Amino acid sequence: MFTDKVKITIKSGDGGDGMNSFKSFKGFANGGPDGGDGGRGGDVYVVGDKDKNDLFEFRFGAKFVAENGERGGTNNRFGKSGADVVFAVPLGTIVRDEQTGKILCDVYHDGEKKLLARGGNGGKGNVRFTTARRHAPHFAQKGERTAPHTLVLELKVIADVGLIGFPNAGKSTLLSKISAARPKIANYHFTTLSPNLGVVARYDRTFVAADIPGLIEGAAEGAGLGHAFLRHIERTRMLVHVVDVSGSEGRDPFEDYTKINAELARYSAKLAALPQLVALNKCDVYGAAENLEAFRKKCDAPLFPITAVTGEGTGALVDACLQVLDTLPPAEPVPADEFAYEKPSVDEFFIDKDEEENVWYVTGGLVDMLERNVVLNDPDSMAYFQKVLRDKGVIKELKKRGVAENDVIVIGGVEFEFKE
Repeated sequence: MFTDKVKITIKSGDGGDGMNSFKSFKGFANGGPDGGDGGRGGDVYVVGDKDKNDLFEFRFGAKFVAENGERGGTNNRFGKSGADVVFAVPLGTIVRDEQTGKILCDVYHDGEKKLLARGGNGGKGNVRFTTARRHAPHFAQKGERTAPHTLVLELKVIADVGLIGFPNAGKSTLLSKISAARPKIANYHFTTLSPNLGVVARYDRTFVAADIPGLIEGAAEGAGLGHAFLRHIERTRMLVHVVDVSGSEGRDPFEDYTKINAELARYSAKLAALPQLVALNKCDVYGAAENLEAFRKKCDAPLFPITAVTGEGTGALVDACLQVLDTLPPAEPVPADEFAYEKPSVDEFFIDKDEEENVWYVTGGLVDMLERNVVLNDPDSMAYFQKVLRDKGVIKELKKRGVAENDVIVIGGVEFEFKE
């Protein structure tokens, strides 16, 4: 089953904790601090792979979790950094953040490697907290913790020319004649259930053509294969509209042509504005000649009568495609949004009260920072903790909200009683 849109979960590695240790060896039991810093957490990357065709392997909600950094060691040794995670996707995959809808990157080139989430910083060892007044700090900093994120991967095939039209109009047959692609071909609707790509070579020139699964009236609203494959036309530089000019299925060829163009316009004004050639297929079928003349009178677009099954007329169509492509700018990846997973501000805090339990909860980036830097059983560290709460306005805000003597306050999962 062709899969072109999936959700995945990523998480960069947590930073390793700093080490709290002191030198100790024979004859020197109480040496100075020697705790090293924790290692940095691994990053998460995505890379483009030209040999992949769809996102089928991610269909069950894949998870990519980078390795955590190791804890710092004794004797001032740094912890080992966590290993990065790199996963490969087909070319043309757009990566979005599910929550914001922002585009993180468009994986457009083979081997292109993009950073999605950066690992947490390692915590500082206790040796880093020595000062002229504090010679033996009995605490170290914890590593930075990272959060998981849900991403949406959306594949949009990369092609110069998109072949569009009603089901069974002959798009796959045309692609098989003008390129080395071998798509499934049969005389029934929706034989093609996934885009097929083929490299078209003409003299010393080449371009990539995509056979887009058949569209029907209402596709812009999701009818038939609808949105699932309209997105693949968005990257093409031009379109070849394949029409069954014989009317072999009882439909009027020109009505087919206008209906498909109406669907393109409803889905995207950009698609409707793409240069378009019209390939009038099945000219060898009885009745096609009369329909072709009637089509000419109604349509101003460049028309190319062809018989895809034999290849008749396809050379002129390919030459015309090359002429149009020469006038168009090269395809470019979708620009990424100005977006990155930001760390919470260390000045930000939120206060909520559980009225039933009469408990106050303080959360936010400030609390995350304190959790990393405060050791409850160390007097110096606790003094720093209380100073930060005062300096950042937490105590002032609690009083403003009506905190009373001996009320329970929870900060970073630890309970305290409020004292003036």
